[in-house]
Amino acid sequence: MLIGYARISQDTQSINLQIDALSAAGCKKIFSDTASGSRSDRPGLKEALEFARAGDCLCVWRLDRLGRTLPHLIALMQELERREIGFKSLMEAIDTTTPGGRLTYNLFASLAEFERSVLRERTRAGLAAARQRGRLGGRPKLMTVEKFDAARSLLKAGTPARDVATALGISVPTLYRHLAAAQRAA
Repeated sequence: MLIGYARISQDTQSINLQIDALSAAGCKKIFSDTASGSRSDRPGLKEALEFARAGDCLCVWRLDRLGRTLPHLIALMQELERREIGFKSLMEAIDTTTPGGRLTYNLFASLAEFERSVLRERTRAGLAAARQRGRLGGRPKLMTVEKFDAARSLLKAGTPARDVATALGISVPTLYRHLAAAQRAA
């Protein structure tokens, strides 16, 4: 069965062009969403994927109606392939039920893998450059030496731990974790 999926980003847009094209292509059931393509929580797409069975084919008017990023598209394609569901994009003439369509799909997969590798490489290079400059990255420490000394003084004076933590802008578990660490170090 050919299953259609249509998506518009805003209520002010018309979905009719996509619905008409999907109907003309032979889609027996059409699901739709009004949401950004970058959102992963699209109920219409979820419904379409739940409805589709092995041997069916998910059809979209254009590839960007299915997803905005290449990694997201590849993940969806891999899910379809794993479940033995075909994929068709009318405007790009992609049809994974044909050898040429599978070739196109594999090219997209290769590009996505390349994109991930380049991103990983750039991230590692950026972190290494920052380390050379003395930057360590990560979340800044909330408990400074000054705050710790103030916390000890306030606790010795009988101030409740909750009040000490609130006054220093930290959580009670953070306060206790630092106190325990200082005790182990002593």
